[in-house]
Amino acid sequence: MIGPMQTDRLPRPRLVIFDLDGVVYRGDHVVAGAPQLIARLRDAGVLVRFATNNSTRMPGDFAGRLTALGVPAAADEIVTSTTATIEYLRRHLPEVRRVLAVGEAGLGAMLRGAGYEVTPAHEAVGPEPDGSPLLVSYDAVVAGLDLRFSFRSLAAAQAAIRAGARLIATNNDARYPTRHGFLPGAGSMVAAISTASGVEPAVIGKPEPGMFSAILEQLEVIPGDALVVGDNPDADVIAANRAGIRCVLVLTGVANASEADGLEGDRRPYLVARDPSDLAARFGTWLT
Repeated sequence: MIGPMQTDRLPRPRLVIFDLDGVVYRGDHVVAGAPQLIARLRDAGVLVRFATNNSTRMPGDFAGRLTALGVPAAADEIVTSTTATIEYLRRHLPEVRRVLAVGEAGLGAMLRGAGYEVTPAHEAVGPEPDGSPLLVSYDAVVAGLDLRFSFRSLAAAQAAIRAGARLIATNNDARYPTRHGFLPGAGSMVAAISTASGVEPAVIGKPEPGMFSAILEQLEVIPGDALVVGDNPDADVIAANRAGIRCVLVLTGVANASEADGLEGDRRPYLVARDPSDLAARFGTWLT
């Protein structure tokens, strides 16, 4: 833990890393005050990056979405759990070539772009009514959020893992916020696969610190000069604390005020802000 949760001013950072879902936008709607805060930080010379557990799209897709919502961004400013997963596979599992992908099209496209042979889980089952999987060997099952997740996808992932494939989770978020409430996240699908296969996953995205550490290394910024802005104590806050970075928890996504009051240990943020406008005020007079 970096320090006590407090309500005083924040020190000026060199770098601010924003989560996306629940912090910059919810569903198709921008979070009020987020574009203005990000623009003011950029104008003040602060580096801005984005780190999301969302594995469904490519960085360029997120950049286009942000720009359309009034937050101009480039693809190289965005780290996703998929890009982090590919880096993990390259560094730690270089023998992996054939991948069974449980996820949206963006996950498969990025894995293919990185040189992997990819089969979507929903295509890896035969025509039998019981959903029996095709007898194909895989080196790894990479699982993220999959809106087509089904019994057949689960059966294919189970069979691949029981035959020796590694189970890699792009992230373990049990839920994610939308403007209509919460929906199941990738962690819900990963939990089903882990239960069916009896194998615990290697989790790549937040709450693991890898995405934040990679951004610090790329920009040559020390943890004490960075700040994370997130909405999820079980993902953003834990990952930031593990990376040695101060984290501001905004109450525009997963957590509410009563939940924030009870946070302890690695789930306890450096500071809680109601929303981006409240956070802007905590920076003080230098953020004009």
